[in-house]
Amino acid sequence: MSYTAKTDELTREYFDSILISTRYLDSDLPSLDMELFGESFKTPVMTAALSHLHNICDNAMAEIAQGAKDAGAVHFVGMTEEGELEGILGTGARTVKIVKPHEKDETVQFKIEHATKNGAFAVGMDIDHAFSWEAKYDVVCGFPMKPTTTQKLAEYIKMTDRPFVVKGILSPEDAAKCVEAGAAGIVVSHHHGLMDYMVPPLMVLPEIVKAVDGRAKVFVDCGIERGADVFKALALGADAVCVGRALMDPLKEGAKGVTAQIEAINRELRVIMARTGAKNLKEIDPSVLKFRAF
Repeated sequence: MSYTAKTDELTREYFDSILISTRYLDSDLPSLDMELFGESFKTPVMTAALSHLHNICDNAMAEIAQGAKDAGAVHFVGMTEEGELEGILGTGARTVKIVKPHEKDETVQFKIEHATKNGAFAVGMDIDHAFSWEAKYDVVCGFPMKPTTTQKLAEYIKMTDRPFVVKGILSPEDAAKCVEAGAAGIVVSHHHGLMDYMVPPLMVLPEIVKAVDGRAKVFVDCGIERGADVFKALALGADAVCVGRALMDPLKEGAKGVTAQIEAINRELRVIMARTGAKNLKEIDPSVLKFRAF
């Protein structure tokens, strides 16, 4: 047994259950400029923390990083070899390196310190790969994993001077614990269905935003395919979003394909913002969203 389609199906249905009203009077063409951790970016659309892309195109992991850089976007990355990460960071992409919850603390520490030393924009941990489908601790690509405690997370956060982002949050309770531990950001995500019937990220997003209460940045992952999806996530309180699977086919053309896809998502986002009276990201108003029966 492995990843399931049911959670992804429910996530898509929830996205599509949210409708958007319009506000034309006093509107204008919007700016997508975003500030994050003291730096400026051209878009709230970020790449997801992807791994194992070698079969898509030559040097795929560096190509997606370059594509994000060329689009003025934040780049997330998942599992990598040390040399591979150094090549990614060598593109100049502002990269958030996400580390798995390895069984050995020294492995986690090495990966955090390696990313920091080599210029990662931020580092973080993917906490949801702790358990397997066999009701055991997970093993990812031969590496044994373990669940993380709030105390241990706080220790990891202190291993770097970079902002620390925790991925795999799907409840206000976990979100509050991340803030307590000192996280600078969280990624609301179900990892494309680590079990059936996981709540769609946007359904729980408002509760998570309330729990965080501005003390950390809130990002959303899973199922974001177009500008309308981005708009809905931002309207519900996200600071930015991560796009993964929607970049896979464009990545076949290398960095230029990734950049073009991010820019296409940006165009639709701009259109919706213009038609709803939002001149910048901070002016996106959740009251334009209308929910039909899910």
